[in-house]
Amino acid sequence: MTKPSGYLSFIKENAPFLATGALLSFLSVFGQTFFISIFGGEIRSEFGLSNGDWGLIYMIGTGVSAVVMVLAGGLADIFRVRTLGISVIAILALACLAMAYNTTVAGLVIVIFALRLMGQGMATHVSVVAMARWFVATRGRALAIASLGFMIGEATLPLLMVWLKSIIDWRTLWVFFALFCVANCFVLFRLLRLERTPQSVAAQDTSPGMGGKHWTRMEALRHPLFWLIAPAITFFSAFGTAFWFHQVHFAEIKGFSHLALVAVFPFGTTVLAMSSIIYGWAIDKVGASRLLPFYILPYIAAFILHWYAPTLGWTAIAVVLMGLAGGGQSTILNACWAEFYGTKSIGSIKSAATALMVLGSAIGPGLSGWLIDRGVGFEVQMLGYAVCFAIAAVLLKIASNMQLRLTSSA
Repeated sequence: MTKPSGYLSFIKENAPFLATGALLSFLSVFGQTFFISIFGGEIRSEFGLSNGDWGLIYMIGTGVSAVVMVLAGGLADIFRVRTLGISVIAILALACLAMAYNTTVAGLVIVIFALRLMGQGMATHVSVVAMARWFVATRGRALAIASLGFMIGEATLPLLMVWLKSIIDWRTLWVFFALFCVANCFVLFRLLRLERTPQSVAAQDTSPGMGGKHWTRMEALRHPLFWLIAPAITFFSAFGTAFWFHQVHFAEIKGFSHLALVAVFPFGTTVLAMSSIIYGWAIDKVGASRLLPFYILPYIAAFILHWYAPTLGWTAIAVVLMGLAGGGQSTILNACWAEFYGTKSIGSIKSAATALMVLGSAIGPGLSGWLIDRGVGFEVQMLGYAVCFAIAAVLLKIASNMQLRLTSSA
């Protein structure tokens, strides 16, 4: 769609499309774990739930959303972003309203399912697929800029929400979130008034994958390359989510106030934004595959530090390292799907990866909550997470070497 150019001129030339990706990314926060977990204390108190009970409910709702995501994600190959994106955000608004008015534990499972599917799942998915399809030579930069929407939410909302819920009933806040989503449906419609269909974009900006072809989802899933990357997707989501989900409990066992803990989150988000921009530039220069094995390494150090962290300062360093790794997760992995498999079926292929991400985010809170209830300290669990990330890094290196061989032999 565009030739490589500086970030500022690139943004100016493609403002409506990039703004669409960033807005969808931002709106996804209402279904993201870091956001929902801010209200975890109120939810557990309202429904009389232990950490394990709340984690189990979250795991069930998120797990079902992962299954549905496999089917729903392919819609991005059929419908325009204007149609699919607005529909997703409208349903997300209904889910926010349901959180505000639900009074039963069974209903809570359904609410979590809807928030996770439409927020973390589909809103993020539509944003990423749109950027990967609309941009070819500047795909890395487009993904980086779109991901800034999520990062802005992650940087600003936790501290704001912790303050707001001290003066406004938490259920009332969810009504405001629903109204905010509805208002932005009109913004999305305005931004994409001239949008082309995915099929017409694909026909003009064809970007094949390995072997010079466009892979189908079944071809991708039958190849070992996808499954070498799968542990990184799942572990990153599972254990990163576990940390955000149990942030109130983490603050308690470390002796921090919740407000003090969330006050260090913007440091991580700032690094996340900076690393995303740098990674986006690097992807356009050297390709996503060459960067793939390295982005997850800071997560190993981060979770070792979370285990150790005797003071808030050490936790802040760990959060910064999480942000450094997160920049790669949001850009490198998403660029890999188009680079490896082409753009024709990227919606359905990416949906399989998104389903793994959502599944991981279901397993993490449930498993960690179950272990907490059985006396396995949350900080001790962090060491196990670090080992899992080390294994994932080795598998990513194997995947990178495999992709480079397949590409060079084509």
